[in-house]
Amino acid sequence: MDDLRASLARPIQVAEQLIKWADEAQTSRQECQDLKSRIERVSTLLRQAARADLYERPARRILDETDRALDKASSLLDRCCARGGFLRRLLTIVPAAAFRKAYHLLDNSLGDLTWILRVSTYAAAAAAAASDNDDEDDYDDDDHIGLPPIAQNEPILFLIWEQIAVLQYGGLEARADAAASVVSLARDNDRYGKLIIEEDGVPPLLRLIKEGRADAQESAALAIGLLGRDPECVDLMILAGVCTSFVNILKDAPMKVQGMVAWAVSELAANHPKCQDTFLQHNVVRLLVSHLAFETVQEHSKYAVVSKMSIHSVVMDNKTTTTNHTSSHDTPAAAAKPAAMAASSSATAAACPGPSAAAARPAGIAGTRLHNASMSAAATRGREYEAPDIKAYLKAHAARALGTLATGNPAICKNITESRALLCFSILLEKATGDVQYNSAMALMEICRVAEQHPELRRSAFKPTSPSARAVVDQLLRVVEKADYDELLVPCIICLGCLSRTFRATETRVIGPLVRLLDEREADVTLESAAALTKFACRDNYLHVDHCKAIITHGGAKHLVQHVYFGEQAVQTAALILVCYLGHNVPDSEELAEAEILTVLDWACKQGYMSQDPLIESLLPEAKIRMELYQSRVAKGYY
Repeated sequence: MDDLRASLARPIQVAEQLIKWADEAQTSRQECQDLKSRIERVSTLLRQAARADLYERPARRILDETDRALDKASSLLDRCCARGGFLRRLLTIVPAAAFRKAYHLLDNSLGDLTWILRVSTYAAAAAAAASDNDDEDDYDDDDHIGLPPIAQNEPILFLIWEQIAVLQYGGLEARADAAASVVSLARDNDRYGKLIIEEDGVPPLLRLIKEGRADAQESAALAIGLLGRDPECVDLMILAGVCTSFVNILKDAPMKVQGMVAWAVSELAANHPKCQDTFLQHNVVRLLVSHLAFETVQEHSKYAVVSKMSIHSVVMDNKTTTTNHTSSHDTPAAAAKPAAMAASSSATAAACPGPSAAAARPAGIAGTRLHNASMSAAATRGREYEAPDIKAYLKAHAARALGTLATGNPAICKNITESRALLCFSILLEKATGDVQYNSAMALMEICRVAEQHPELRRSAFKPTSPSARAVVDQLLRVVEKADYDELLVPCIICLGCLSRTFRATETRVIGPLVRLLDEREADVTLESAAALTKFACRDNYLHVDHCKAIITHGGAKHLVQHVYFGEQAVQTAALILVCYLGHNVPDSEELAEAEILTVLDWACKQGYMSQDPLIESLLPEAKIRMELYQSRVAKGYY
């Protein structure tokens, strides 16, 4: 703002100089006097602007236009002055059109300066009137703020400027209305959203998130989420301080506002995945987990991640667990058991933790170094009295945001799985409904997809001895065994496929439900079931032979034959890939011979469109050769 005031010095000085030149004019005196009257009014407005608190973005554009108008007037007055003698006056001809153009430019500058002064001060005047009268509606501006000349070619820009000016200088009521208007503009199209960001609309929105009433905070958070439609916009908003503002809201704000902020986080992360790490660095992930764990598992306010345990802390941990009749080998499981027992014995959600819950926590945790980014006790006080739909609203958006942040990001997935989030997801998948349940399933799906590609995360987060991992698998299997065609079924199938390398050979309960889904009428369920079973049967899975035998034992071969012959093209391809793996891994199976798998493979070799898939092209010949080698007699009998 100081820089803006400094830039006003030049036009003010130029205007004063031009007023003197107008009095010295020797030709076109009437026209020069008309210029002088306009320049005097411009000078007066410029001096008012130097004392005012202006909305900087349009003010700079208006000052640039004013400089051009004054420069045009300067060239005319210089030609009309006496400097240069009689001969110059005689030969100097200033056309009337030049004066008309100068009049027009100065009139436009007068309109623009009047507009910027009024739009920058009327909101402040309304706020002052509201503070004096306790009613902002009592303030009535006599003249409506019209469209400035500078925005004639782009009227929407004027509207954006006006709303941003109110966001900057208005009272709380006016700022809330302006935030709602910004939401409407951002919803209309992407171009309006980019204009709002370019015209510095984000900083006042962030201030409103911090200072406004609950409804204004919610509108501002909604506007931020709508504005982040592409990576460039998200980058600009992060530079403006979005992360810090969101952290403050997630720590302490009304639950509905926190839910809207969680939604905005999910939108920004979805439209610009590179910002995921920025949110992680600001502890947004941990705060979202805290909201997810509220009234879902005990000790939600104790949410912390253990990091870099010292030798001394490990020794103290072992001593403590020994006195509690617990072996040191079972310490991680013991730390999770109280939450799992509380979750299984509660109804829809566990009660808010009290002193007894804190006492039940293993004392060894106190000896570790904790990164605690959870909500304070003061921030959570009274939240249990919120309406159930508001609590569900926050949980749904927190789960959605966690799923979006976890997409393709191993570091965030590790941060989530080291917390109680997996246990929360399993409980919500079982007992929640609607968006909370669906978003929990989708978040689990994204975490499992990352775990499939990163062995270290898979081994740490989904090891078979982990109570949280077992709880997750139990709920995934419950949904798959139920086999209701709803929005949960496909994500759960994908999760089981991604976790295929975590199951032991003795874990026989997973294959059967997936094989039964091959008989499902819905193509997307059949497709995902075949894809999940392929991950069990592929060579990358160490237990692929055992899993192939289990697929055959549960009757998968006969279903696959039907899909290879009569399924949709995508289902055909997925089924044929799985058939190839079965034929390659268990070529001597009598069940495969009875299902005429060799005939299926021979038929598939003759279908040109099937061999276009690179994986089929590499698998099909080898599977056929192995089947012919081991079952030539059976094949001949069938021919």
